[in-house]
Amino acid sequence: MSDHSVLIVEDEPDIAALYAGFLETRYDVDLAETAAEAVDRVDQTVDVVLLDRRLPDGSGDDVLEHIREASHGCRVAMVTAVEPDFDIIDMGFDLYLTKPVSRSKLLTAIETLLTRSEYDDLVQEAAALASKRAVLSSQKPAAQRQGNEAYAELVERLESLDADIDDLGESLSSDDYRAMFRDLGEA
Repeated sequence: MSDHSVLIVEDEPDIAALYAGFLETRYDVDLAETAAEAVDRVDQTVDVVLLDRRLPDGSGDDVLEHIREASHGCRVAMVTAVEPDFDIIDMGFDLYLTKPVSRSKLLTAIETLLTRSEYDDLVQEAAALASKRAVLSSQKPAAQRQGNEAYAELVERLESLDADIDDLGESLSSDDYRAMFRDLGEA
């Protein structure tokens, strides 16, 4: 088993059990079925949170906001049936996966997030923005993306970060770089 911990926040017991079954041989897995349980369970020991957006007692978006405000330092993947819209641009998640999610996609997502957590805030921000751009590119027609101011700002910020990261690129191995920016937004 790994030294890494994963908190699965999922209100559907069958889905939570499925994800736990995918992960428990590799990671220390904990489960939360509600927003309140998630807020209680997430702390500095959690490395990755797999977070559903729709929970019986609140929004996964609010849990995400709590995680970021508390500065727990964990990476967060939204794993949800909610189709992404431009509102995701301002959310503080690291990856967005639309259900259903396969075992291999879930394991790849966690590997990607753990790799990202090894690098500084600049690279983590760029990776999160690249993930958002990939998700929106796969879900929204080009005309909608081009006409959306928030999306244009996302692209502009990502281009700015890319320029800043050029100097850092030499310090990353090619395997690490590919893992960090792996596009999970497409099938």
